[in-house]
Amino acid sequence: MPVFHAHIPKGRFTREQKIAMGNALNQSLVDALNIPKGDRFIVLSEHGDDELFIDPTFMEMKRSENAMIVTVMIGAHRPASDKKALLAAITRLLERDVGVSPDDVFIALVPVPIENFSFGRGVAQLADVAPRW
Repeated sequence: MPVFHAHIPKGRFTREQKIAMGNALNQSLVDALNIPKGDRFIVLSEHGDDELFIDPTFMEMKRSENAMIVTVMIGAHRPASDKKALLAAITRLLERDVGVSPDDVFIALVPVPIENFSFGRGVAQLADVAPRW
């Protein structure tokens, strides 16, 4: 159910790295939240230097030209411990699988009530059921 949108700098990552990025984001859900591997909804958007503005040192970071913003729509029912685990997994896997420095990964979790998700057909499949994962 979580949906990723990674805003990445244009031309900084190869096709293979972008695929690895998508795989790493998906794997972070499996590792941190025990979500099925098939629950995969990821968008990568490239932005030019006149469209993506990330301060290189805010919060004592040392960001490079690979800095990105990752937003994750996640079920609002998730406790803080799940959110912390997901943040750590995203950063760890992007570093391991893509070579992105942890300082380059800004993440914003956006809690969404599960009844607000539709997996298709205009049906809120989770509206009347308890969270499965």
